[in-house]
Amino acid sequence: MLLGLTTALVATVCFGFGSVFQAGGAREAPPADRVRVGLLAALLRSWRFLLGTGLDIAGFALSIVALRTLPLFLVQAVTNASLAVTALAAARLLGARLHRADLLGIAAVVVGLTLLALGSGHAGRDRAPAAFHWALLATTVLMLLLTFVLARRTGNAAAVGLGLLAGVGFGVTSLAVRVLDVAGPLDVFTDPAAYGLALGGLGGYLAYALALQRGTVTAVTAAGTVAETFGPALVGVVALGDTARPGYAWCALSGFVVAVGGTFVLSRFGEVESELGLPPGPAPSGPDHTRVARTAPPCKGDLPDKTDGEVRTERQVP
Repeated sequence: MLLGLTTALVATVCFGFGSVFQAGGAREAPPADRVRVGLLAALLRSWRFLLGTGLDIAGFALSIVALRTLPLFLVQAVTNASLAVTALAAARLLGARLHRADLLGIAAVVVGLTLLALGSGHAGRDRAPAAFHWALLATTVLMLLLTFVLARRTGNAAAVGLGLLAGVGFGVTSLAVRVLDVAGPLDVFTDPAAYGLALGGLGGYLAYALALQRGTVTAVTAAGTVAETFGPALVGVVALGDTARPGYAWCALSGFVVAVGGTFVLSRFGEVESELGLPPGPAPSGPDHTRVARTAPPCKGDLPDKTDGEVRTERQVP
């Protein structure tokens, strides 16, 4: 169990930083109103998106060990707690501002994962009927079709929808890794779950990239967390026999709820300055664009700026 938990935690760090780098790379690409080769080419030219994708691949490779040795509800809660890592990385790399509620969310994630680790038992079955494997493949096909539909829409609703679809794709990959028939190379190629894994991963990345162009990195990641965490966790308990430690079911359930609740709190942290068109760090300066602190009295001739609710002034140059 120790090896699986260690690999899951390291994978979480990879996923968290990967999300932030992918967000930067997706915003460098021209906005896309549909799925097309040009979008993929633009993403592949961005070193940030490539670095983020590389971190995600490393995280996925590490999570395979955890998915084969730990209950799905533990692995999904740990890896999806990467939102806490994302928040800290966004504060450092994208100029996001963490407030008290964000810090409480991070603390909730840590406490929840601790309780969950203490209450988790052994993983259930790693084999499932053929119908289960085909259902995974059918789910990924439906997810891709819905992604093509939402790719033509813009706005926050489309971003959340695409984020949920990305979570479905990534959730299918977790389930596929768990039940994949690895008896031999030929068995892998004839297993529908293997194709569900491939399509779920690729489709999830595509939906995630499109979602990042329409919403904030944390809002999109939080939306994906809903599908990616609860879906596989429920399937693992009901269909695959994952269990908590005897007498510690309350601990595992409480930890799961607290950890996921912390991710919802983190999903509300404010917009980063880079999303507003401002570089992270100090405000720009110069004779034609001066941002005055809220404690400074306005000068004669200044015009109020009410775009964001703060007391700012825009100095008029004679």
